[in-house]
Formats: sequence, structure tokens, C-alpha cells
Amino acid sequence: MHDVQNEVDPRGIEINEVGISGLRYPLYFEDGHLRQEGIANVEVTVRLQHDRRGTHMSRMVALTHERLQRFDPRNLPHILKAGADLLDAPGLAVTVEMPVSTTVVAPASGVESRQVHDVRIEGRWDEGTTRVITSVTSEVTSLCPCSKAISDYGAHNQRSRVTLAVTGHGDTPYPMPVHEAVRILEGCASAPVVPLVKRPDERVLTMQAYDHPVFVEDMARDVSLICRERGLTHSVRVRNLESIHSHDAVAYVTG
Repeated sequence: MHDVQNEVDPRGIEINEVGISGLRYPLYFEDGHLRQEGIANVEVTVRLQHDRRGTHMSRMVALTHERLQRFDPRNLPHILKAGADLLDAPGLAVTVEMPVSTTVVAPASGVESRQVHDVRIEGRWDEGTTRVITSVTSEVTSLCPCSKAISDYGAHNQRSRVTLAVTGHGDTPYPMPVHEAVRILEGCASAPVVPLVKRPDERVLTMQAYDHPVFVEDMARDVSLICRERGLTHSVRVRNLESIHSHDAVAYVTG
């Protein structure tokens, strides 16, 4: 059959990215520490040469089926190179988004529950150069230092959504696994978010937050400091879902 996509395009304009987005596909996520199955949102795009009319989008679904169903981020550079060869493209990008969960143990009762985190892994291959960005978003508790300082008793607290994105290159495409990013985010908050708690757990978590007040700025800086000490290219986004204001508080740091 005639291959229309492979026709020569006379306009001489390269397309930065073209491909598929919003493909929901079952994946088994495995990075050596986490092993979980779920439905991922997948995007695959290529850089299209100036003389090519179109790309082969069916091959992108085939790449997802053959190379991503058992997904280990450490193997993403090989997946990207294979995809670029399959699509005969000078540049290729693959993004996988899916929720993963970690086990949480309540501090007093010891009961277990599962906390869900949003993970986004974006890999780019461009003429032999690979870059992988791993983003982990987790919910934590923050308590306002100013509220604590000016109040006779108590202080307002809220849930916060913190995102840490770490960039890997070359031989180290995945420098920080998901579970480690979660541990860092929880450690820089006033207290963790625990899905299942009993009354003794509430007491412990409330007092823990009161003893460790942090501004949105504190959390962003503390997470960034850990990454800087490890020599990691990173960005941090913190959003406090404020409990006594009609707005949220946000902070962004790159390093």
C-alpha cells in the first residue's frame, strides 16, 4: 500500500514534536524498590524531519506495547533509542504518568495504609543525547510558624502538595527512585499525611506538626538543599492548600 506519511513535503519546515498523547495503557512499574501495576497515561512524540510529510503513529502504540508494558525508568535510554530507530527520527520523547503507592504506618497504633503519589517520567533522546526527568508529587502536612508564634494556643495547618523533579543524564538517567523522593518530601514537612489513623495517631501527628512548623518557603528550600548536596539538577514546587485563607500559598525553586 502507498505510504502517505513517507511522502516528501516541499515546505521545508521541521516539526519540533508530533505524535500521540493521552494513550491509557496498562503498565507494570518497577524500579528495584517499587513494583506496581496500573494504568498509565502515555505520550510519544518525535522530531519530524523537514522533508517528511508525516510520522507513523501506529508505531508509537507498538513501542508502548512492546517496550513500556514492563517499565523500569533505568532502561528508558534504551527504549528511547529503540523508538528513534523504529520511527527513523532524529529526536524522540516518551512521557509516562501514573499513580504509585507506598506503605504508611500510623505512628501510634501501627496500622498500615497506602499513600498514593503522582509520578511523571519524561525521557528525551535527541541525536544521541538522553535526558530523563522524574517528577514525584506527594501530599504532606504543614503548620504555619507565624500562626504558632502569634497565637495563645494552636496554629493553623493544612495539606500541602509538593513536587520534586530530578533530571538524569547519560549513564545515570534515574538518580533518585520514587520511594526516596517521597521520603525526602515527607521529611521536609511538618508531618506526613496518613490515610488511616486512630485517635492516638491523631494526637501524635498533631503534636508532631506543632513541633515542626514550616512555611511554604521552608519546605521548598529544604528539599532543594538536599538535592544540591547530592549534586542533582532539580526543581521543587510546593503548594499549600491553605485552611484559613481564600488563596493557596506557592513556592518554586530550581537548582
